[in-house]
Order: sequence, then C-alpha cells, then structure tokens
Amino acid sequence: MRSRNPVFSRRGFSRDNGYAGFNATPQAGGPAVGTQANPYAQGNPYAQNPYAQQVGAPPQAPVTPGAMTMDDVVARTATTLGTVIVTAVLSWLLLPVDEANLGKSYGIAVVAGLVAMVLAFVQSFKRRPAPALILSYAALEGVFLGVISSTVSTYIADGVVVQAVLGTMAVFAGVLVAYKAGWIRVNRRFYGFVMAAALGFVLLMAVNLLFTVFGGGDGLGFRSGGLGIVFGIIGIILGACFLALDFKQVEDGIAYGAPREEAWLAAFGLTLTLVWIYMEFLRLLAILNQSD
Repeated sequence: MRSRNPVFSRRGFSRDNGYAGFNATPQAGGPAVGTQANPYAQGNPYAQNPYAQQVGAPPQAPVTPGAMTMDDVVARTATTLGTVIVTAVLSWLLLPVDEANLGKSYGIAVVAGLVAMVLAFVQSFKRRPAPALILSYAALEGVFLGVISSTVSTYIADGVVVQAVLGTMAVFAGVLVAYKAGWIRVNRRFYGFVMAAALGFVLLMAVNLLFTVFGGGDGLGFRSGGLGIVFGIIGIILGACFLALDFKQVEDGIAYGAPREEAWLAAFGLTLTLVWIYMEFLRLLAILNQSD
C-alpha cells in the first residue's frame, strides 16, 4: 500500500500497489501462501527473502540482524512522540498567549504547523524514511500543539488539555486491545472504507476552512456548535481506525522481515495518528466547554 497523505493516509511496508499483509503468510523462496486466492497479497517485497518462515508457518518476527522488531518500533515511536511532547511543553512555557503576546505566539505556531505539514508531505513521498526529517516534523508539530493547547486552556477552559491527552491515551489503549483480541479485522475492505471516509472528511473540513477565511464567522458550521460536536466525534473515530491500520502495518513489517529503518515509518505513522486524535479531542472539548 503506497497511499500516504500526511493528514490521513497510511503507507504500508509494501512498495507495490497492494497491501502487503492481508491474509498472507510469509514463506521462503516463493510468493506468500494464498497469493492466488488473495490478489491483495501480491508483490510483497519481504515475502521472498531468506529470513522468512517456511510454507505453512504462521507469521512471526524474524530473528535476523537488521530486521525490524517490536522493540525498534517502540523505541522510534517513543523518540518521535517524546520530541513532540518536549517541544510542546517548551512552546507552552516560552511562547505566552496573554493579550500582549498572543498574536506573535500564534503566528509562530501557524508557521511551525505549516512547515511541519510540508515536512510530512516530503517524508510521505520519499521511498525511504529520513529520521532527521521525521524528528524535525515532530519538533515543529510540538511547537504548534503547545501554543494551540495553551490558548485553549487559557481562553476556553482550564483542564481540557489533560482531558484531551487522557482521551487520546484511552483511544490508543482501546484500539490496541481490540486489535490484539481480533475484534477489529484490518482487510482491504476496511482500508478502503476508512480511506474514503477520511478523504471526504478532510475535503469537507477544507471547504469549511475556505468559507471561514473568505466568508468570516464559522464557515459552514462544521467546527462549531452541534455540527462541530458531531464532526469531532467522527474525527476521533477515524483516528481510531487509522490506529488499527498502523498496528496492521507494524505487524506485517515484523512478520515479513522489513528492514530496521522501516521502524521510523511506523513511528511517523503512529505520531501522525495520535496528533490527529489529540487535536480532535481538544477541538471537541473546546466546543463542549463553550456551549456550557
């Protein structure tokens, strides 16, 4: 699967047009088991490698040097998310949002957010992960999140940031448990549905933003009032679906013996998703507190 958008899509560990791991079992010296029956499993570059399991063996992590492991994914994700958190805290402390400094701080945040988006796009279309690029994105995204969070906490409701963080952690834990328990099955139909829903969601929000910029007010009202609450919940649900896609990518990458450097892509995808969920929670909580 090679369909990454820095806002909502995911890049799989396959370099072809299909999804690498849907119902496929890695094997040595040939295509994945079930390739003929499952056209979505064709072309996986890791299905034919000397480290893959024998025919009929269940997917499991390769033990060869240089292959991605769960520890690699955890370490890279912790590094990337840690960078986001550290820069968010620093921007909260160093970029005050009082009336005298709000314009300056908000301007810095917007510029940081735009540059972070550009870096995310660049990484998204690169064939290989660039750790420096990913960490730069994380640092700038943290600046943006720190100022936005501080603004919401100062002018709307104190405590919403903690609530948004806890909500994000709860969604992550819930999706992880559901995925590991087999309650969520990630297949091509699931992927297609999520991507179509996300594309529609993002396009609708873009139109709303254009109406806000050029028409003033709340645009079409998709980010305020009752509609804002509905779309906030939809955004969180979409984020949860993307977490399931991320978990599937990690599982496939380990099962097929992806190179260790691919752990940076897993960390990048998880960071994008968690930032998405956090922002949707923050926006939803802000609307709820404004309506009180």
